[in-house]
Amino acid sequence: MSIMYKSTRSKTEKVTASQAILKGLADDGGLFVPETIPALDIPLETLSSLSYQETAYEVMKLFLGDFTEEELKACIQGAYDEKFDTEEIAPLVKKDGAFYLELFHGKTIAFKDMALSILPYLMTTSARKNGVKNEIVILTATSGDTGKAALAGFADVPGTSIIVFYPKNGVSPIQEKQMVTQKGKNTNVVGIIGNFDDAQTGVKQMFNSRELAERMNEKGYQFSSANSINIGRLVPQIVYYVYAYGQLLKQREITCGEAIHVVVPTGNFGNILAAYYAKNMGLPIDMLFCASNENKVLFDFFKTGKYDRKREFILTSSPSMDILISSNLERLIYRIAGEDAEKTRELMEALSAQGEYEITPEMKNKLECFQGGFATESETAETIRKVYETTDYIMDTHTAVASKVYYEKAAASGKKTVVASTASPYKFTRSVMDAIDKKKYDSMTDFALVDELNHLSGVKVPEAIEEIRTAPVLHDTVCDKSEMQATVEKILGL
Repeated sequence: MSIMYKSTRSKTEKVTASQAILKGLADDGGLFVPETIPALDIPLETLSSLSYQETAYEVMKLFLGDFTEEELKACIQGAYDEKFDTEEIAPLVKKDGAFYLELFHGKTIAFKDMALSILPYLMTTSARKNGVKNEIVILTATSGDTGKAALAGFADVPGTSIIVFYPKNGVSPIQEKQMVTQKGKNTNVVGIIGNFDDAQTGVKQMFNSRELAERMNEKGYQFSSANSINIGRLVPQIVYYVYAYGQLLKQREITCGEAIHVVVPTGNFGNILAAYYAKNMGLPIDMLFCASNENKVLFDFFKTGKYDRKREFILTSSPSMDILISSNLERLIYRIAGEDAEKTRELMEALSAQGEYEITPEMKNKLECFQGGFATESETAETIRKVYETTDYIMDTHTAVASKVYYEKAAASGKKTVVASTASPYKFTRSVMDAIDKKKYDSMTDFALVDELNHLSGVKVPEAIEEIRTAPVLHDTVCDKSEMQATVEKILGL
C-alpha cells in the first residue's frame, strides 16, 4: 500500500504523495506528513555498496508510493548528474575527528541543491499524474539559499513559473548576486523591506487565501511551494543521511549497526527533521544536535519546552539561519503530540497570535534524542579560524556554527559524528576570510577575496561564483513586506 499524506492540523484531508507535492501546503494551513514513517527495507550493510542515486531510490520509493519505478528513477537520474561537481554527490570528509557531509557540490553551492535539483522533476511528474492543466506558480520565501537553488531548478521548466521573495538587506552579497542575475523567462526575484520571517509569513498568507486561489485559477494558475514545507523537499533530504551512514561503513569507520551522532546547523528545521525521519526509519542515529546561531529560538525550545519568537531578530554572518519562526518544527510537534492534529493547531495558532507556545512535559520527554547548542558570532569566526589552522580545511559560517556545537557537545562522546556542511565557503567569502584574518582581507573586494580563498584552500572556484562575476542584474524589484501580494498579482497579471 502506498503511504498517504495528511495535514498536521486536521484529520480530514488525506492525499497521495504526488498531490502533497503539488499542493505544497494543506488547505487548512498545516504541513503534509506521511501517515507512517516507513522502515528501511534493505539491510544496513548493503548501504556501503550503493551509489548516491541508488540510495535515493531505496529511500524515496518508500515515501513516494504513487510514483512508478520508471518515473522515480527518471527524476533521480535527471537531478543527480554532472551538474554536481563530485561523483559522490555528497562527499564525506574527515577532519579533526568529525565527518563533514559536504552538501554543497550542486549548481548553487548550498545544501538546498540536494532537494531542489529533484523537486522540479517530482513536481512536473506529479502534475502529469494528476492531470493538472494550470501553470504551476512556485511561490517561495528565502533566507538566502533556497531562492537561488529553486530559481536554478525551475528556470525555463515548461508549465511552471517561479517567484522568490528575499529580505533585501538580509542575505550575503554573493547570495543576492546569484539571485538577481538568474536567467529564465519564467523567473521572478523580489527583495522585500523586512526580514525572512516577514517574507515567509507573506507567502503563507497568499497560500491560505481562497480568494487569491480562485482568481489565479480563473487565469490558469495555481500555487505550489519550493520551501522546505513541501514534502517534495523533505523526502530527498532524508537520502543524504542514509548515504552518509553507508559511506562510514564503506570507509570502515563504523561497524554495521553502530550508532552515530548528527549535528545540523538549523534555521527552518527541515534539514534536521530529515535526519530525525532517517532515525525513525531505522538508521542508527543516537543524538541529533540542533545548532543555532545567535537567533537561538530552537536552542531555547529544546532547553525549556517553550517556543518564543518574541525577541530581537539578529542579522548574522550565517543568514540562512536568521529565522525566528522555524516552519518545519510543526511536523515534529505533531509527532511528539501523538499525531494530535487539534493540539498541533492549537499550538500553531498560539504562536501566530501570542508569539509563543509551550509543549507539555509528556511531549518534552519525547525530545530525548535532540540536544540544542549555539554559537555566537565570535565563536563562529573562531571555529573557522581554528579548523583552518589545525587542518587547512575551510568551512562556511553555517557549517562553523555546527562545528562549534560538535566540539562542545559531541566530540567527547566517542561516537562517530556527521556534521552537515551546508554551504561552500565561497558563498560567504567575506565572512570566512574575515574570520581567518580580518586585518589582512578587510579592504579587498568580494571577488578579490574569492581569488584569495582559492589560493588558501586549493579548492577550485565553483562555476556558480565564476558565472556571476560579470553577470548583469536581471531582477531589481523591491517592495515593502505589506506589498507582497500586490507584487505577485502584478507579475501574474491578475
